[in-house]
Amino acid sequence: MARPLVIVGDSMLDVDIEGRATRLSPEAPVPVVDTERVWQRPGGAGLAAVLAARAEHDVVLITAVGDDADGRALTDLLAHAGVTVLALPMSGTTVCKTRIRAAGQSMLRLDHGTGVAAGNAVPNPVADVLARARAVCVADYGRGVTAHQGIRELLTRVADDVPVVWDPHPRGAVPTRGSALVTPNEAEAANNSPESLRRLWDAGAVCVTLGGRGALLATENGNVHIPVPGTTTHAGAGDTCGAGDRFAITAAQALGAGADAHAAVVAAVDAASRFVAAGGAVGVSTAASVDGNHSAAGETEVITDDVAIVREQIRRSGGTLVATGGCFDLLHTGHIRLLRQARQLGDTLVVLLNSDASVRALKGPRRPVMAAVDRARVLAALACVDAVVIFDETSPERALDQLRPDIWVKGGDYTEADLPEADVVRRHGGEVVLLPTVAGYSSSNLIAAARS
Repeated sequence: MARPLVIVGDSMLDVDIEGRATRLSPEAPVPVVDTERVWQRPGGAGLAAVLAARAEHDVVLITAVGDDADGRALTDLLAHAGVTVLALPMSGTTVCKTRIRAAGQSMLRLDHGTGVAAGNAVPNPVADVLARARAVCVADYGRGVTAHQGIRELLTRVADDVPVVWDPHPRGAVPTRGSALVTPNEAEAANNSPESLRRLWDAGAVCVTLGGRGALLATENGNVHIPVPGTTTHAGAGDTCGAGDRFAITAAQALGAGADAHAAVVAAVDAASRFVAAGGAVGVSTAASVDGNHSAAGETEVITDDVAIVREQIRRSGGTLVATGGCFDLLHTGHIRLLRQARQLGDTLVVLLNSDASVRALKGPRRPVMAAVDRARVLAALACVDAVVIFDETSPERALDQLRPDIWVKGGDYTEADLPEADVVRRHGGEVVLLPTVAGYSSSNLIAAARS
């Protein structure tokens, strides 16, 4: 049985309202923000779980969930990201944090919701999943999950056999004894040295994160400063929302794979710096409706074979351009998850779709079962897809040479060696990302079953 990566902590709904501020209000000397985009994503421990699910097949989140509109939106976002939620009861309403941003800068944050973890009992599935975890990441946001007595007893028990990474919070509970790594930032460390905190918390290691300056790690072997790698660009710049979660998740993954604390922190510093440089939490956000229009691409033609037009219109709107491609001959659950996760990596998702002739060359004379225009219409109807470009070649290299996406996404059943187009993407400064696939789903298998 696979051993999951388990995240424990407080979750909330995060909303970003982005727009332009070009004038002042006549009622008061405050800027007026004209809304252009609205993004939603899980926050707190929920964001940590979504980040983990981008690289892990089996991610379990133990958190308190409210039965209200924000709670249901949060649960849906987690499910779409491939996260399994084990819910604790909540007292009050789901916490929602809304940032209003203009020109990439936060101007105001509005918080509502009173939810805290409630009850004393721990559901049996929670104890079971912690007992078989490969690693545990505790994302404390001061809303009661880490103060839950039953949860604390379980975390103390499993820490003897499973690496526990604890990301603390000023209003949260003290880390339980035996954590493999505790990761406060400078403010949370409150001028205490990492070594004094390590002794206070009886932890294997304590790492104080320093933003763009890296981290200071204390283990039983002494202290060491771990800088941001010189190859990481724009370290410390941009939107830092979610950087601490990226750090803690990466450290937990590394420890769960057998790395020591030093190697885990080196990997975490690099990952957090790259996360900020790539745009931070916006990269894992889902577009919400603004006047009924989900598309960040504005008036972009949804279905076309003209790559140049799509590129010009999308680039005019700005943001990170993500692309993926394939035949999509009978859309299934695996496709949907890939597309949703791809969209979460940026601001716009373009699907490069093999034409009928291209599919026949790849799959044989009996394919496709759906014509290209029908496959394109189904894809374009998905909220996560902003445009579909149909191409005739068996490889998307020529289309990618024109589109020049920031990120090219394929399923994890490929390796980079299988992707001749990877060189084209990188030549234009793009990145190749392989996302996990959903086992058991295949268009070819579905078609064969139907025909039999």
